[in-house]
Amino acid sequence: MLNIFARASVSRVTDPIGAALNRVGLTPNVMTVLGTAGAMVCALVFFPNDLLLAGTFTVWGFAMLDLLDGAMARARGYGTPFGAVLDATCDRLVDGALFAAIAWWCFVHLPGGRRAAAAALICLVLAQVISYVKARADASGLAVDGGLVERAERLIIALVGTGLEGLGVPHAVEVSLWLLAALSVITLLQRIIAVAGAARKDSS
Repeated sequence: MLNIFARASVSRVTDPIGAALNRVGLTPNVMTVLGTAGAMVCALVFFPNDLLLAGTFTVWGFAMLDLLDGAMARARGYGTPFGAVLDATCDRLVDGALFAAIAWWCFVHLPGGRRAAAAALICLVLAQVISYVKARADASGLAVDGGLVERAERLIIALVGTGLEGLGVPHAVEVSLWLLAALSVITLLQRIIAVAGAARKDSS
């Protein structure tokens, strides 16, 4: 949803940065890999060690690099099929590392945290399936996009929960995870309905 409403505003900020990074010799693919590696390492190091605020801010910072690879590609005037596949693959890796790390924190550091850990694992699975539906639809020639909760919203909701919990707000992680799980179910249904509609239109 944020991709639809915030894309133009974000691009006005990121496009000049992307152009500058191109000029110093970086490539969009390098930026994608750097952001992914940084986010995964920070998630898997900080959250399991009960460093919620450090994990929240560092993962968010590296995730923001994901905006820059697209800006760099736009500044070049083209993207590549490999770059698109690499970007999507790296997004799934970050999602997996983030929710696995949060689940780990719930199991180890949150008293009675099995319920919250279950929510984290549900979010992890749904994040992968929501993205897979779009990828499989695209491969089948069906145009499907959007939904209530896409990757940006997933990161925001999950990291707001960890950040608030790190600031001492009780139950923030569990509430954010169950909220995200519910919204992700709705998003999955939206995408399946959209695929069905696109398939009917394609066959008519």
